[in-house]
Amino acid sequence: MAIDIHWIRDDASLASHCASWRQLPFVALDTEFVRVDTFYPQTGLVQVGDGRSAYLIDPLTIGDWRPLAGLLEDPAVVKVLHACSEDLEVLLRLTGSLPQPLFDTQLAAAYLDLGFSMGYSRLVQAVLGIELPKGETRSDWLQRPLSELQIRYAAEDAVHLAELYVALVERLPEDKRAWTLEDGTELVANLRREVAPEELYREGRLAWKLSRQQLAVLRELYAWREREARRRDQPRNRILRENSLWPLARFQPTDLVSLGRIEDMHPRTVRQDGETLLRLIAESGATPPESWPEPLPEPLPMDASALLKKLRALGQAEAARLQIAPELALRKKILEALLKSGFPNGPYRLPDTLRGWRRERLGQALLDCLGGERP
Repeated sequence: MAIDIHWIRDDASLASHCASWRQLPFVALDTEFVRVDTFYPQTGLVQVGDGRSAYLIDPLTIGDWRPLAGLLEDPAVVKVLHACSEDLEVLLRLTGSLPQPLFDTQLAAAYLDLGFSMGYSRLVQAVLGIELPKGETRSDWLQRPLSELQIRYAAEDAVHLAELYVALVERLPEDKRAWTLEDGTELVANLRREVAPEELYREGRLAWKLSRQQLAVLRELYAWREREARRRDQPRNRILRENSLWPLARFQPTDLVSLGRIEDMHPRTVRQDGETLLRLIAESGATPPESWPEPLPEPLPMDASALLKKLRALGQAEAARLQIAPELALRKKILEALLKSGFPNGPYRLPDTLRGWRRERLGQALLDCLGGERP
């Protein structure tokens, strides 16, 4: 199949095309990027499909991204992406904007009970009956010129994504179409709700086992690593390995020799940042007790597993009634947050993360189930 491909390599052309796309009911969007040795994704290509043609935007030659930002924010144009969490990061980095409304074809497939977390090629095969060639995802998308194989792969993605949207929307009833868009809004909101560097320690492995003084050290180490990763544009683990953070806060070394003996501590880190880490540990560990974080809650005990299973079964039963992928109904994190709000004797409170149709259809049933568990 011959694909109509248009290159966009200058600001005027981008502005002109974005103005045209804003007259359409939807556009399909995809990105190709490299993210091996950097914190931020390095964009190699942005693809747009309008249902007829593929447009390849060369980010290495574009200086003004405001027209694309306007398209992303235009509420009249549905933006179609697939499994888009990384694409959203790329678009936010390029344009400062995120797509709304957002229709994720992977989510739509789950609402049609075609499968959960379906890969793009498998979904195209299942819905359109087209077998895509093996991907070029591991290609160097920053090289110029791009190979003919890369160009064809990128263009086909844009064209078939638009076709996929049309086919999925036809099959989705109105309520499931609304839920797909609702989940898209949630994806965007989650990315906008960026966790402050000072709060990252809360998700640390075994952080709940640490004292408040040790948590003060852990909080500073996580915050420092995050800021340095962004400043240097390097992966977090290149700055300081994840598995080193907890023992650093627990044992609080005072010299380079003991620092180097910490679990999974890379010698490069000791050489480059050893003195800084020792200073951070000493200073944060010596702060007054009133500035220390509160203790973190322990994980749910083993005897909560039966109740967790019962709650999950509620979600699975509702998913079966709705004929959607069971994983869509209730995420494990939401159920754990619900149980932690009152385990073992209640009262329980629905977490803020349970929103939209899930809260409406399942919120009261979850509370009723837990109410029945109280003596």
